[in-house]
Amino acid sequence: MKLFEKSLCLALILTVLFSFTGFAAGCEDIPNHVLRLHILANSDSAEDQALKLKVRDRILVESAGLLDNIKNKTDAQNAIKAAIPRLKTAAEDEIKKQGYHYPVNVEMTHMYFTTREYTTVTLPAGDYDSLRVTIGSAAGHNWWCVIFPPMCLPAAEEPKELSDVLNAKQLQIVEGTGGFEYKFKTLEWYEQIKNYFEKH
Repeated sequence: MKLFEKSLCLALILTVLFSFTGFAAGCEDIPNHVLRLHILANSDSAEDQALKLKVRDRILVESAGLLDNIKNKTDAQNAIKAAIPRLKTAAEDEIKKQGYHYPVNVEMTHMYFTTREYTTVTLPAGDYDSLRVTIGSAAGHNWWCVIFPPMCLPAAEEPKELSDVLNAKQLQIVEGTGGFEYKFKTLEWYEQIKNYFEKH
């Protein structure tokens, strides 16, 4: 990339950064408190998408109570990492039970997500730690949720909410109560450019 183009992009990034300092700072800290579950289907065929949901249900059942009494993201990550062999075995068993022979991989990864809406909250674009389950070629649409706080996991105790791990400003961002909705796309654009420069 030419120096002029890099300078222009940098200027745009700085403009966005200074214009959205408070918003961006709040958004960039959210991934430090949240873990996500990300399941990718083999393909977008109706059969593969249905299989993805069967594997999802099995993973959620197998994870029931896994994060009970867990108070922070670090402990949640450690508990999930320890459970990965069991979760992989469960996913493999469900795939075979449904009559398929796809390979499956279950791992903890750090990956970029675009802005995603989940029930009543919106998680801003950024790099998140995630339990990632890939089925076969992993070329199909994905399903995702928040596993810490365990918003989609069956729990014996009172389920935790984002309000238990985010501060008031961050909660306003994800719940859309602070007038930030229109800024999500700008933040997403900023994150994509930032990721591009980090890789080039």
